[in-house]
Amino acid sequence: MNGEIDSGKYGETDIKETYDDAVDLAILDQERAGIDVITDGEMRRSFFVQGFYKRISGIEPDPLLRTVGPTGYDSPRRFHTVSKINVPDGLGIVEEFTHAQKVTAKPIKATCPGPLTISMHIRPQNAYKSRLDMAWEFSTIINSELKALVNAGADFIQIDEPSFAIVPGELNEWVSLYNACVKDIDAKLALHICFGNLDSRPRGKREYAWMWPLLNDMRADQLVLEFANREFVDVDLWRSVSESRELGAGVIDVKSFYVESPEDVATRIKRLLEFVPAEKLWINPDCGFFAVPRWLAIKKLNSMTAGAQLVRKELTGEE
Repeated sequence: MNGEIDSGKYGETDIKETYDDAVDLAILDQERAGIDVITDGEMRRSFFVQGFYKRISGIEPDPLLRTVGPTGYDSPRRFHTVSKINVPDGLGIVEEFTHAQKVTAKPIKATCPGPLTISMHIRPQNAYKSRLDMAWEFSTIINSELKALVNAGADFIQIDEPSFAIVPGELNEWVSLYNACVKDIDAKLALHICFGNLDSRPRGKREYAWMWPLLNDMRADQLVLEFANREFVDVDLWRSVSESRELGAGVIDVKSFYVESPEDVATRIKRLLEFVPAEKLWINPDCGFFAVPRWLAIKKLNSMTAGAQLVRKELTGEE
């Protein structure tokens, strides 16, 4: 659908209605599944970050590297800078949030890619000394977007940085980048780090242990991490985390067509509770459902909420 929209087949009103309808359905699916905190499904975005590049001045597209064969990490469009980047009308996340506010009465979590991730498809060849230099520019841009989100009413914001596990570099620099982009943001902050997902294939080194020592230095009230796809490797590391921090734990494998049963989910939650206090544990899918069809995402969401309810009943005796 995004390809057809980009080709010019749709008018401005067609595009707005198409995206609005997609968001409305994503929210409805979450509400029907009993999800407590809703997102807009990121339905207006393409390849996670590609949709943002239409809003950025100072970049131009590169020729496509590959257009045939299976989709891979070298398939999405790349860009290069021709001048300093600028986002005159913002990244559009405020507009996403305000539309979601009109659709649901449930709490909403706004999501935004971090500075490292949003810059990963752009080469800094003509305007910046390095990719890191360019990422610092994006950190300032994202900080402005987050402040606008808070002004629009957002009180829970998740920053997505799968690139922590993918882009080569110094982890302490990634920590500084992240902390700068959330500076003075008056909202609950979650940080999501996974290992990439393109057609159910990861890209990064699939473990947290190597980056764990520096995660405590990041200003995040909640860490949102991928566990189900990795058989809960590294979950024991949570013992070393500040007692004030929450864990948003992935208990649904979004890279598999296996539909977890509620009992599967309950077993995974109980495993997590060996390391995380119940009041600090949030239950999530590993990542978004970008790589699976809608019917499968709905089944997995239903299992996730049913499994959480099984454990809640065991702990409290309440239905």
